[in-house]
Amino acid sequence: MEFSVSKSDLVRELGLTQGVVEKKTTIPILSNILVETDHDQVWLTATDLELGIRCACPARIKKEGAGTIPARRLLDYVRLLPDADVQVKLAENQWASFVCGRSRTRIAGMSRESFPELPQMPEPLAEIPLGILSQMIASTIFAISTEESRFTLNGALLILKESGLVMVATDGHRLAMVEKHISLPGLSGSYRALLPKKAMSEIQKLASDDPDKVIEFSGNENHLFFRIEKRLLLSRKLTGNFPDYERVLPKEHPHTLLVQRDELKASIERVAQFADERSRAIRLQTLKDELKVHSSVSETGESEETIPVEYSGSDIEIGFNAQYLLDFLRSLDQGEVEFHFKDSNSAGELRPHAAGADTVYRYVVMPMRI
Repeated sequence: MEFSVSKSDLVRELGLTQGVVEKKTTIPILSNILVETDHDQVWLTATDLELGIRCACPARIKKEGAGTIPARRLLDYVRLLPDADVQVKLAENQWASFVCGRSRTRIAGMSRESFPELPQMPEPLAEIPLGILSQMIASTIFAISTEESRFTLNGALLILKESGLVMVATDGHRLAMVEKHISLPGLSGSYRALLPKKAMSEIQKLASDDPDKVIEFSGNENHLFFRIEKRLLLSRKLTGNFPDYERVLPKEHPHTLLVQRDELKASIERVAQFADERSRAIRLQTLKDELKVHSSVSETGESEETIPVEYSGSDIEIGFNAQYLLDFLRSLDQGEVEFHFKDSNSAGELRPHAAGADTVYRYVVMPMRI
């Protein structure tokens, strides 16, 4: 195999594969990236057996072929080369030679024979705007459980239906649900699947390149597929039953207050400095037209702030995990936040005040006893 490729093109595509490459593995080939030539382009493939990515960059092919090269070492080296074309040659002994300007380097590779075959993508089920899917991920990914024993909660529920897209994540203490009312070209009927957190992070990376692109989405019995032009991301589905999230969403709230997002976020960040390090518990106390945010008395001190709000209900005090509230507030850009609640023992719900007619975003947080 022999080809020349632009350094900037190669670095861009190699960078997208790094999140997928297995860093600590008992299978050495999974630390490598598969390099294949095809007419006027080079295909790069990486997988950890749960997640796979395949992308291409234009190249001038002198000799067709394929082989694998250590992914991390390859990116670290190519990134340091000058901005010029890189000549790549893979010998039969699996050593890869790189020539760029005055630099000449050889890296030991491995035969492609033991590199896993990625499954083929079936016919697309729908087309999804990349920017919208990325924003939905940003609105829910922080609520995913980090406990490996609760594997059905280690990802988000993705639902495609005629009225649009729904994404839900929960860790048992909180639940984030976002629904977008959009048209999904190609979709007939509905489709639901559990999307792993790692795959969600990789979709966000793809979106950072160009959020205006469209994803061709598909799925089979075991995998989910996301194709953006010449880039294909595939993920093994999570198995099991996701909780009935609609039962968790409160049907009604007797009390609602309206507060500026930036003011609430800044106050919680300051007060939380004095919260217990393990529980991260703070108290919210509602008074007429103001909200008090204060931390429990601890060995390090205590803190209290008062924020002006729109509220005329009864005085109620509720304990919450400060980090849970901040995760939601940081996912918003700006504006006002609605805080819906019933009493000190019931779940509270946060929503953006002006989410738009096509968006429903609800965040439910369980209270804490302090």
